[in-house]
Amino acid sequence: MSLKKNTLWSFFSSVKLTIVLLIIIVFVFIAATFIPPHIVQAFTGQLSPGVAELFLLLRLSDLYHSFLFYLLMTILSINLIICSINRFPSLWRQYKAPNFPEPAGIFDNLPQSQIIIVGKDSSQIKQIIKSCLKKNYGSTKEVDTGKGYLFYSERCRFSLFGVYIVHLSILVIIVGAIIGSIFGLEADINIKEGESVNVANLSQYNAIHKLDFSVRCDKFIIEYYEDGTPKTYRSDLSFIKNGQVAKQGTLLVNNPLTFDNYRFYQSRYGTAPDIKAIVTYTNIGKKGGSLTLAVGDSFDLPDSNAKGSVLRMENNIMQMGPAIKLRIISPKKDIQFWVFKHIDKIKKMNSNLLTEVPMFNPGLFHPFVFSIDRMEQTYYTGLHIVRDPGVSLVALGGLLMVAGLIIVFFMAYQRFWVRLEQLGTKNIISIVGLSNRNDQQLQDKIDCLCRRIQEEIKA
Repeated sequence: MSLKKNTLWSFFSSVKLTIVLLIIIVFVFIAATFIPPHIVQAFTGQLSPGVAELFLLLRLSDLYHSFLFYLLMTILSINLIICSINRFPSLWRQYKAPNFPEPAGIFDNLPQSQIIIVGKDSSQIKQIIKSCLKKNYGSTKEVDTGKGYLFYSERCRFSLFGVYIVHLSILVIIVGAIIGSIFGLEADINIKEGESVNVANLSQYNAIHKLDFSVRCDKFIIEYYEDGTPKTYRSDLSFIKNGQVAKQGTLLVNNPLTFDNYRFYQSRYGTAPDIKAIVTYTNIGKKGGSLTLAVGDSFDLPDSNAKGSVLRMENNIMQMGPAIKLRIISPKKDIQFWVFKHIDKIKKMNSNLLTEVPMFNPGLFHPFVFSIDRMEQTYYTGLHIVRDPGVSLVALGGLLMVAGLIIVFFMAYQRFWVRLEQLGTKNIISIVGLSNRNDQQLQDKIDCLCRRIQEEIKA
């Protein structure tokens, strides 16, 4: 049992495992990003049933919700935790290492630049050394060695654990990503102008998600360039909760809105199937009128026993522009005919059109003559909804990683010892240091300390 435990522990504590995992993760994410879903589906269809089921389990087309993603993140987390546990005892010993006595042999074979020989009073020199160390490194410790004095200062001892902050940041990011994958949501909704909805279609599944509030599109505006291509479009939204408008805002592309832990993005727009037409009519010798009609609407004609209805409505029928098809029923007639918006232009192109095609005559139901004032196209706004409860953890992990990397690469645990010994009438100052990384920076600090002490002595 102990052997198995040690073997398993060694496996998960291996740095090679970390490297292999990172390589696999990179290639898997590249494959999931650049291989189109239809190619994955076609390839899966050529596999045997058992292999196909295993391949579908990987779900490269939806990697963040796949078994493969959870497996890789779990193994990487275990690997980081065990590597951190293995390394902690040695780091803790280094952190708690005694400052006195100094490490054996540390003052042996020092270069001449790190040795200062002066003839001043040792008590005065002692104060100069303490002052210089305090200005550069803060607190200073000293001990009487019997032959003289030994001073000690240090900086950035906490940097020993910078790598643990990086490891912690990765774990926090992984936890946030998994929470977002399991409990997060991506959905889409389409809302016609003036309407409200409280259900959304889940992006990854053929299912509906009911919202705890309603979203209403108060107004949809689209602007065009001169060539007719869309310039910009926006949605004025109201969020209704408990029967009251809780928030209002304007949604633009790349300018999302947030409400109730959901983030709303303007993703698309389109035309709704229903079209409305403003239809005017005249009655010879009598006052006319105006109607706002949609397909299926019925209306009564004044001063007659006739009743009309809208059968069809087209934006551009037979390349002759907008038109609606009406049906008029009276005690004597039951007729159908088309009303074109640009009937005058159509008649100029074919003066005999109304005689040849009576159904194109807007005055077919005498004495009424119909015309189209304008067609109103209804738009819908397409919104993409995202809820990610793990995003705050991912952000926290990102901040921790930046802090950890700064500590790891830009800070070093540096320790300095200054020995003051009296030899006859001379006082000998020896300066030495140790660092866990960046020896050149340490040497620069030692040289700077030597110069400061010499300058203070000469002053």
